[in-house]
Amino acid sequence: MFATKVLRASAAAERVPMIKFIGKRTIPASVDHSAHAHPASPSHELPADWTTAPKPSSSFSSYRQQAQQHGPLGRAKSSADGSVGSMSGHSLGPVAPNKGEYFDRNELPARFRRTPIDLAEIDAIETGGATLVC
Repeated sequence: MFATKVLRASAAAERVPMIKFIGKRTIPASVDHSAHAHPASPSHELPADWTTAPKPSSSFSSYRQQAQQHGPLGRAKSSADGSVGSMSGHSLGPVAPNKGEYFDRNELPARFRRTPIDLAEIDAIETGGATLVC
């Protein structure tokens, strides 16, 4: 029981990392954070509208007013602008599928519906096909 602890302790004491670092680790005195083109870019230039990009916001609320993720994050400014959530569902009226469109698979014609699985197929799946051989 103690032999394992002794072996592990001796192995840890003799362990030498295989990676070698060259020189002392230092923090650079200055880092250039200015925008520059990627070295592999075909034009080696920044986009033309890069200078007109929106500046960082001073607060999260001001950022949220300008941010977009699959549409505006801010609230609708008026109820008449037609944006998502600006009108109640009741005011939109009834929802019905167009001709040739179906909301549920069971509304499709019989030739497009799923065929029911019979008991023999269920047994074949559950036994891995062993019942078909016998």
